[in-house]
Amino acid sequence: MSSANLNRVRSIYADWGRGDYSSAEWADPGIEYVIADGPTPGRWTGLAGMAEGHRSFLSAWEEWRPEPYEYRELDRERVLVLGNFSGRGKASGLEVGQMRARDRPCR
Repeated sequence: MSSANLNRVRSIYADWGRGDYSSAEWADPGIEYVIADGPTPGRWTGLAGMAEGHRSFLSAWEEWRPEPYEYRELDRERVLVLGNFSGRGKASGLEVGQMRARDRPCR
């Protein structure tokens, strides 16, 4: 049976999959939001900071979508989401995506 946290994370990703990034009710008010790489790396704190960082990130893309393929409940407080992301760079027009480890060719 799924826990409330697992259901909540699935709901968040379902919203994001439809392009709806408007809700942050799930986030702790003191959240630390980090984008480690890509067109807009940075670190933001708090709900307003997270919104600013995510807006900045999304502004570089067209049709950015998460594509989760597995949810793992690690414990009562943590859920790990494995998945792909896809989109098209606004400046370059290039399609991007990440392959799942199991889909990568062996060398």
